[in-house]
Amino acid sequence: MSAAEGQAAAARHDAGALRGFAADLFTAAGLDAPKAAAVADILVEADMLGHDTHGLELAARYLGDIEAGGMNPSGDPEVLSDRGACLAWNGRRLPGPWLMLRAMEIAFERVGQYGTVSIAIGNGHHIGCLAAYLRRAAERGLVLSIHSSAPGVATVAPFGGLRAALSPAPFSIGFPTGGDPVMIDVSASITTNNMALRLSREGRRYERPWLMTAEGKASDDPAVLQGGGTVLPAGGQDHGQKGYGWALAAEALSQGLSGQGRADGPKGMVNAVFLQVFDPSAFAGLDAFTRQTGAIAEGCRASPPRPGSAPVRLPGEAGLRRYRKAEESGVALREGILDALRPWAGKLGVAMP
Repeated sequence: MSAAEGQAAAARHDAGALRGFAADLFTAAGLDAPKAAAVADILVEADMLGHDTHGLELAARYLGDIEAGGMNPSGDPEVLSDRGACLAWNGRRLPGPWLMLRAMEIAFERVGQYGTVSIAIGNGHHIGCLAAYLRRAAERGLVLSIHSSAPGVATVAPFGGLRAALSPAPFSIGFPTGGDPVMIDVSASITTNNMALRLSREGRRYERPWLMTAEGKASDDPAVLQGGGTVLPAGGQDHGQKGYGWALAAEALSQGLSGQGRADGPKGMVNAVFLQVFDPSAFAGLDAFTRQTGAIAEGCRASPPRPGSAPVRLPGEAGLRRYRKAEESGVALREGILDALRPWAGKLGVAMP
């Protein structure tokens, strides 16, 4: 069953109730209330968009990390540098969604003055679904790009190599078009670590050979990752130099500009991030920007579909459709997500939704 089919078959839950439930869990686990609310908001938004490997499915892992001391529940990031249009933070293992939303608020405040604001965050906790941040910028008529990497893990082999050296290194960009924004969220690897974990847990395989065994053979079995196998870069064994180059760029921007990453030997769910906010009014103007992006979007939609294929859609289009349905009719959670949180709810004294 596909993720979309799984969502369609799932019971629906009020989005506000899910946010409240998740926030109560994180608060009871020790997070400051604003941080708990930020984490809950981003996880639930991911589920609303249909990115269910990065939604509330992550909540149990986050709670385990709080308990184990892997996530810092309170305090502020350390400011390493602030030149107005450029900032660098040590995220101090603080909750990733809270760090991201705070950084975006600062960028939104400053971008009118500088035209573009760039923020590098190292040593923060996992930031969740990148797409969940994009709508907030596009609705303001701004462009947001995010490069992220996970220096605490290495699951992706460099093109031509056997041993993992990189993370999936996702990249995301959202921009206004005059209609719905385009919201791109893709990784430098063919698949993600979280999807591989899910399939392995459920005893399923990928539809195609997106992984590689320790001996260098392409495989569709996520279990190979437990035996020295790796995730293939985007392009696979044929054109994987493209994903390899992309991953190198994402890791350099996020870890290099923050000054914190693989060279320090971090472990666990640590993220490094490089985000940029652009104000089109500082360039040719928002109207000029959306005139061009609207034409680009329309040209893509007007492309005749391949035989047997659905009409061409833009990145984020299906996610926004799911988001609006979730606002109207409730969030479709994948089976098992709330069950995984039930023991935590009992332990922390939080009522299930």
